Parts: sequence; C-alpha cells; structure tokens
Amino acid sequence: MGCCQLFAVILFAGGTLVFCLSSGNVSSSEVRTTLNDSAVDFESFRKRSNPKYEVNSETFDRHLNFQNAALRHIYLNSFPTEPQSAKYGINQFSGLSQKEFRDLYLRAFSDRALVFSGLTIEGLPAKFDWRDKAVVAPVQNQLACGSCWAFSVVGAIQSVCAIKGSQLEQLSVQQVLDCSFTNEGCNGGSPSQTLAWLKQTRVKLVTQSEYPYKAKTGICQFFSQSHDGVVVKNFTVHNFSGQEEAMMGQLVEHGPLVAVVDAVSWQDYLGGIIQHHCSSQWSNHAVLVVGYDTAGEIPYWIVQNSWGTSWGNEGYVYIKIGGNICGVADSVAAVFL
Repeated sequence: MGCCQLFAVILFAGGTLVFCLSSGNVSSSEVRTTLNDSAVDFESFRKRSNPKYEVNSETFDRHLNFQNAALRHIYLNSFPTEPQSAKYGINQFSGLSQKEFRDLYLRAFSDRALVFSGLTIEGLPAKFDWRDKAVVAPVQNQLACGSCWAFSVVGAIQSVCAIKGSQLEQLSVQQVLDCSFTNEGCNGGSPSQTLAWLKQTRVKLVTQSEYPYKAKTGICQFFSQSHDGVVVKNFTVHNFSGQEEAMMGQLVEHGPLVAVVDAVSWQDYLGGIIQHHCSSQWSNHAVLVVGYDTAGEIPYWIVQNSWGTSWGNEGYVYIKIGGNICGVADSVAAVFL
C-alpha cells in the first residue's frame, strides 16, 4: 500500500470516517481544484444568503464548513457510477457544519418495529406513484425546526384522506407539533408515537389554513368536538428489511407510507438515485414514501422530503430498492382512517 499524501475526516452517523483522498479515482489535483471551487461557491453563497457578512469568526466558520463540504462531495461522488447514481454538491445546507445540520434537521427517532409477517401481494405494477392519482400534497419546508416527524405523519394522513374520496387538503402540521405531548416539538419526535397519540386521543386534525405552520413550538390550540377534522382510527408500524417487495404492496394497498431513515449524507444530496454510503445504522429523519419505480435498470423508492423544492429532485429523494438503503425499510408506518 502506497503512502497517502492527503486525508479527509468525515463524521457520519456520529462516527468518524477517515479516508485517503489521493487514492483510487481521486487525485490530489482534483482535491485542490475542488477546494478552490469551494471558495468561489462560498462567496456566491455569502452574497446570496447574507450580503452583510463581515470578515469575522462566523464567516470563517462558514467558509471552513464549505471546504469540509467540498471534501465530503469528493468522497460521496467517488463510488462506482451506476446509471442514475446520486450526485452530491453545494446546496442550501452547505454553510452548516455536520453537527449543525444534524441538530436542526435530523430530529426524528423510531421505536422498535415488528418484522412484517403478512403476505407479499402478487402482480404489482412495475411503477406506482400516488402523485399520479393527485392525492399527494406539494412538498413543504420545515425550515429550522426538527419537525420532520410531524410533516411525514400529516402527509400520510392527508393522502389517505384523499384516497378515500375527500378533496386533497393540507392539514395542520403545527397542530401536531404543538399538541402531541409524547413528542418534543421542534426538538424532535417519533412518527409511531405521534400516530399512537392521534389514535388514543382521537384528536381531529384541522386544516393548515386554520392552524398555520410557524416553524417553532407553540401552545396547543384546542377545537370543539363539533369542529370538522380528520381522525386517525388505526395504524401499523413494521420492519420490512429484506422484504421491500412486501413494502411495495403495502404502499399500493394502503397509500403513502411514513418511514424513518438515516439521512446524514442527505445534507449534500443534489439528485439521482442513492445507492451507496447510506448506513441505516442511525435512524434520524422521517419522510413520506409516495411511490416506486422498478421499470428501469435501478429500481427505486420515490420519497417526499420536507426541506422545500430547492433540495434534491424538486423536494424528493430517490432511494434504491433492495439492501435497505438508508434504513428505508426499518420502521414503516401505514395509516388507516
């Protein structure tokens, strides 16, 4: 083994990864070029996000974050390139350190899910997308609040409500954020505990227009029993690891599914199908699985995120089906109204 002249240290899922940047397909000149480009990217980002930035410790820290991000991108993009592979680069989270990103956005947790023991549905279509049925609401943006757990649950409920024949309407994430006492508001929460709270209390979810999102935890607003709203009757939470075909059947049969995933590497995601370096060792982010596509060379899940439409594939991320990539099959919930 030859000597490595340049190392990079990357934190993933709370651990430390040290790798040689000048080995394999990555040259030292490529690293230097990337770091130089990161300075240009940072200056553009600085002017766009805060033109009043002065040269101080915060500016220095942000610049350092950009350089660290540039090194991460080299690593993440260095894997073998299969068709439609995911790409990583500068996006709206590049000014954050990995710790800042985790503390702000990766605030979901999952409880142990029972291994799915049902039947696998035969004769599934090669491609299925609930968006084609006009029952999936537009991508939302949770902003600087760890509310992904609430967005995913509310997203599933409003879709199932539309599947059952009601008009598609955005329901209140803020109501869940403020009122679900089993969770911690913007500091994080569990989709399964949220669904258990909704089922047990029979709280009626009102519309987003009646209880708008504020990206901060507030005081719970109560509505009368006669007020219109959506009630959760039941839900299931299963582990589909090694049974993703069965998970496909559940999605087709019951509607969009809530999944708790490992999204550490998503800080740098630009688009394409994630096929590597998504460990599933630490579930930390809740999303809504709205479809799948097995017609192409690489089968993938179609997953709606809550980081706005400027992230990923217009707010969506594609995850390879098979191998439980990103832990997408570890804790999956279906909602029943």
